[in-house]
Amino acid sequence: MTSQFQLYINGQFEDGAAQFDSINPATGQVWAQMPEARTDEVNRAVAAASQALQDAAWAGLTASQRGKLLYKLADLIEKAAPQLAQYETSDTGKIIRETSSQIAYVAEYYRYYAGIADKLEGSYLPIDKPDMQAWTIREPVGVIAAIVPWNSQLFLSAVKVGPALAAGCSIVLKASEEGPAPLLAFARLVHEAGFPAGVVNIITGFGPECGAVLSSHLDVAHVAFTGGPETARHIVRNSAENLAKVSLELGGKSPFIVFADADLQSAVNAQVAAIFAATGQSCVAGSRLLVEASIKDEFVQRLVERVQSIKIGLPDDMATEYGPLCTLRQREKIEQVVARSIQQGAKLLAGGKTLERAGYYYPPTILDCSDVAQADCVMTELFGPVLSVVSFSTEAEAIQKANSTPYGLAAGVFTNNLSRAHRMTKAIRSGIVWLNTYRAVSPLAPFGGHGLSGHGREAGSDAVLDYTTTKTVWLRTSDQPIDDPFVMR
Repeated sequence: MTSQFQLYINGQFEDGAAQFDSINPATGQVWAQMPEARTDEVNRAVAAASQALQDAAWAGLTASQRGKLLYKLADLIEKAAPQLAQYETSDTGKIIRETSSQIAYVAEYYRYYAGIADKLEGSYLPIDKPDMQAWTIREPVGVIAAIVPWNSQLFLSAVKVGPALAAGCSIVLKASEEGPAPLLAFARLVHEAGFPAGVVNIITGFGPECGAVLSSHLDVAHVAFTGGPETARHIVRNSAENLAKVSLELGGKSPFIVFADADLQSAVNAQVAAIFAATGQSCVAGSRLLVEASIKDEFVQRLVERVQSIKIGLPDDMATEYGPLCTLRQREKIEQVVARSIQQGAKLLAGGKTLERAGYYYPPTILDCSDVAQADCVMTELFGPVLSVVSFSTEAEAIQKANSTPYGLAAGVFTNNLSRAHRMTKAIRSGIVWLNTYRAVSPLAPFGGHGLSGHGREAGSDAVLDYTTTKTVWLRTSDQPIDDPFVMR
């Protein structure tokens, strides 16, 4: 028997306009039925969110009261993390050991924004008029359309939902049609936490009748999107209809740079985590290994040996280190790009052949592209477990190659030279630079990118300000009547 999920609109759970199958990537079999939201459901969700901004049940709460609701939601997420993790593993193929730890940590993001809710302050302006006072107030910007992909969706929604609710906004959250189960289940926690009807609405559906309708809706004030550049272009075009503010957290082709003076074993372990954790399906995946030529052979040999020992298995087994890709379409794309790259001159060092087993598995793959630094696998974001190796001889060459793609989300630099670390940090064009580590995240640390990796920042204290608008208040303090504007003095 397949599991059943529902939309969450205006505080009520309901079936969609239709249903669609959700496939377990580990087996290739249907495991659940998902509700499809179309134009009517989207319009009702936005209307509910818009009305919530007018109702005293939400608009009348103090900032501290909003914070208490977020604290309660955080506690519920922490308690429900094992079940949410199982849903995510079944729906997306991410291994249970990763979904369990990641979702438990998501609660900390809601606690962080719960604490910020009553610390959004305006300011007194030292105005240049003796009989006037002026100050500013931070107010919620309005209805938020949050659109997130299937990977790390509870985390990627937390950095939107948390600050938006802390600021007093309402939200329509669209889960990806590929793996929406965790967010549809998250709706039950929102309901249990006691958020007023319409404040949080959670839907899923397909592009033209769901995503496009939501991102262009005239009552949406801010579209917060995480996903790929092509979909982002559609969203930017759609926002011309409502002139909504748009923030984009997109993909990357992140360089992982290893100098000869680095701790090589530490760098090997970090590189494995950077590209093969989550089966490479991460926007910050360190998919380009730039390694100093003098240590390239030794480093790559260690890397290949470690990759060959990775335990591939069913994602719901805690012993499994590496699971399937989320979709068959993604695997087919990777197969095609790897094949073209080999034709272009890339040398296959590990993986590269689809595993003979049920589900959407593709092995950890390493390609030496030192002689073909412009190969497709080097320049294309694959969103999968493919590492392209390129060597360099000088620091300047490492910088040039690191900045040789239109992306700019993240980078890793491994060196024990402190001065070099500072030079590299300044020279690399990316929103995040990890020094002698990789994939570290925190509610306190903003993340985002440049170029095709998007614009805007998520997480950190300033993220809440993106969900506010500034109101300026003027007060005339003189007891004298205002002069007649048509009497000349």
